Formats: sequence, structure tokens, C-alpha cells
Amino acid sequence: MQKHSLIAVAVAFLAAGCTMAPKYERPAAPVTNTFPTGGVYETQPGAAQPGGAGARSANGQAAADIGWRDFFVDPRMQRLIDIALKNNRDLRVSVLNMQASQAQFRIVGAGLFPTLDAAASQSKSRTPKNLSVFGNTISNSYSVGLNASWEIDFFGRIQSLKDQALAQYLSTAQARKAAEIALVSQVANQYLTVLELDDLLNVTQGTLKTAQESYRITKLQFDNGTGSELDLRQAETVVEQAGANLQSQERLRAQAENALVLLLGEPLPADLPPGLTLSDQNLLTDIPAGLPSDLLTRRPDIMEAEENLLAANANIGAARAAFFPKVSLTGSFGTLSPTLGGLFKPGSAAWSFAPSITLPIFEGGENKANLDLANIQKNVQIATYEKAIQTAFREVADALAARGTYDQQIQSLERNTFAQQRRLDLSNLRYTNGVDSYLSVLTAQTDLYSSQQSLITARMERLQNLVTLYQALGGGWIEHSGDQPRPADAPVDYGAASAPKAASAATAG
Repeated sequence: MQKHSLIAVAVAFLAAGCTMAPKYERPAAPVTNTFPTGGVYETQPGAAQPGGAGARSANGQAAADIGWRDFFVDPRMQRLIDIALKNNRDLRVSVLNMQASQAQFRIVGAGLFPTLDAAASQSKSRTPKNLSVFGNTISNSYSVGLNASWEIDFFGRIQSLKDQALAQYLSTAQARKAAEIALVSQVANQYLTVLELDDLLNVTQGTLKTAQESYRITKLQFDNGTGSELDLRQAETVVEQAGANLQSQERLRAQAENALVLLLGEPLPADLPPGLTLSDQNLLTDIPAGLPSDLLTRRPDIMEAEENLLAANANIGAARAAFFPKVSLTGSFGTLSPTLGGLFKPGSAAWSFAPSITLPIFEGGENKANLDLANIQKNVQIATYEKAIQTAFREVADALAARGTYDQQIQSLERNTFAQQRRLDLSNLRYTNGVDSYLSVLTAQTDLYSSQQSLITARMERLQNLVTLYQALGGGWIEHSGDQPRPADAPVDYGAASAPKAASAATAG
């Protein structure tokens, strides 16, 4: 009795999940311990933002702890992000991939348990009369019973496959999280692009109106014989160039809105709340970068890469277990009778028990090749994981370098635009008094237009860089600061998504 108990304990222990997978050790991060400092990284945002809005402070909160509704304060942008999170098709695909991996994990995990089936059968056969013992040539057989089978996972093959499936499931969950964070950033950046084009259109329309008025006056002077054809053609050049720019910007504006609609997953609703202008966008400028090691637990793309590495590590355990015997237990219990009515009579009980063991002896090197493949795949995932860390480090460092330079760049462009406007005023005055030619006016007008465009673009790029930094540091997963972060595999109900509404022209900006 004691001997049988020890055997039962041993079987239970071996079947509990011991694997032959190598012990996992997280690879060292192939980056420095701190982000770059000095130079362009030294100058960070001060107490005032370019554009006149008072700066808001992150108060030392990490990006991952700041809700996207607290980072983006534009009501229209917030509404657009909310719509995209409910309707974006790429995000839906990432959620469905996660759900598929979860189902695959359950499928693999079921292999650790016995299977039990109910079965009923009837068979009829004919035996030649000269071979029949009792003279009957037709025989019938009826059976009803339960069939059971179980592969005892002595060497952890099935457990390793389950661990691999679990890691793959968690990897798709992190991929879903990364897709959602990226979507928040993409919608914000596309919305800022629309606002930039709105400002560029306003500047171009103003420049075109001024150029048309200058052309009208120059043509009157030419018709009256007091102006030259050179002045006329120079004025015409400015008009046509501004007109061409206007058409180009209107095209880009329409295409930018189309891209925004694609991100939203539905047409722009007509009831969007009023939004802020580009210069009034008040994003958080002082989010702390922290340490590169923080990215390991804040960046879902890095965690996704690590889960893939864990899956590859578990697969080595399954490949190693293939060299060892497979032990299976099969059995059945039920009733057997030559007549249907005799199935449940006394004495009709029947059972069978058939343990089996399969030991690989020669398979042409297949198991060895599978083990080599598993080790190579793990090395690939190690390199992929290290590359994910390096990419994250580079994205944060780039954004910090940009954050340290955009403010001063915009201040210089603002001073340049003011100087160009003053230069145009003086050129007009000198031309009116006959001191200078009309060429100086046109040159000043063109330079002012170029300076205004550069200033608008720099303001947009500065804001987009702040959005990129927020994403690169892991921000965008929670909606409000202080919210408990959802698990990466939190369920999503897309049945509650809003139905598409009628599109409205020029509603994005």
C-alpha cells in the first residue's frame, strides 16, 4: 500500500508541470544607464511656452501615469481620440489577434488533462460457416461506455508548449496595448497637421490678397505709363506663386482630413466641440524622461518583445522533451452484449486498460534539428528584444533633443517674422516715396511669407514632438491621471461603438 502511494505521489509531481526549458535570464539592456545630457539636451522648456499660453506642469509624474485627457486639453482632439479608440480597425485587429492567442493558449493547456468521451456502437459481421464455431454466420455486437486517455507529461513537453502559448498570448496583449498607445499619438499628430494646414491656408490667403492688390496697382501704373512692365511681371509672379501654393495647401488639407477619418474609423461627426488653434495647444512640456531602465516596464513594445523571448525559451523545453519517452494511458469501461436488450443486464460489463510508452530511437535527426531551430529562434528573439530597447532609447533621446531646441528655434522665427514684417513696411514706404524699386517690396513680401510658413511649421513640429515624447515614454494607455491602469489583455466591447455619422466638410480643424 505504501509503495503504491509513493508511485502516485511521484506521478502527480512529474505531471504537475516540471519542464526542461532553460532558466530564463533577462538580457542586459544594450544602452547606457542614462539618457544623453548636455548640449541640445541641456536646455529644456522654461516657464512660458512659445505662442503665449502659460505652460502646464506634469509635476514630476511619469508619462505612463498621465492620462491622455490630461495631456491633451483640446476638447475637439479629446473627442477625436475617443472616437478612434472605439472604431479604429487596426486596433480591432490587434484585439482580435489577442483573443485568438488566448483561445490557442486554452487549446494547448487542455493537453495537460485527461480526455473522457462517451461512446456507443453497434457492429454486425458475417463469418463463413466452415469457420464458425457455433454455426452462426451472422454475429451482432452492441456496446455503450466511456473512453478515457491521458498523456502523462513526465518530461514537461506539454507544459512547455503551454508556457509558450501563454507567452505568445501575453505578447499579443502587449501588442494590443502598443497599438492603442500609438493610435492616441497618431490621432493627435494628424489633428495637429490639420491645424497647421489651416494656419498655412490663412497666411497664403492673406498673402494672395495682398499680392493681388499690389498687382492691381502696378497694372494701373503700367497702363497709365508711369510703371514698367518689369514691375508688372514681378507682381504677377508673386500672385501666381501664392495661387499655386493655395491650391497645393487646400489639397494637402483635404488629404490630411481623409487620413484623420481613416484613423477614426468613421466620418467626422458634425457635432464636434470647438477646438483650440495651433498656437493655443497647451501640452505638457516638462514630462520627466526618467531612466532607460524604466522603459522596460513602461513600453509595451519592449514587453511584447520579451514575451516573444519567453515563448522561444519555453519552446526549447518542448524540443528537449521530444528526446524522451511519451507515456500514455488509455482505457474504457462500459457494457458489451450481442443484443441491444442485453446491454445493461448483469454480467455485460466490459473494460480495458492499455498503457503505452513511445521512445524515439531513430528519426533521421529530426529531434536534433528541432532543438537547433528552437535555440536559433531564441537567439533571434534576444536580438529583437535588444533592438526594441535600442529603438526606444533612440526615440526618447531624439524627442529630448528636439524638446531642448524647439522653443529657442520658435523664438528666433518669431523675431525673424517680426523683422520681415517691418522690412516689408519700410520697403513699401521707400517705394511709395520713390526711393527704391518695386523689386525690394516683392522680395520683402516673399521673404515674409516664407518666414510665416516656417514659423507655423515649427510650432506644429514642436507640438508633435511633445506627443511623440509622451508616447515614447509609455504615455497614452490610461484616460485620466490617477486611473488604475487596465491589464494589457483587458476585454473590449465593440458592440457599444457609435454608428457612423454623416460627414461634415472642414470639421476637423
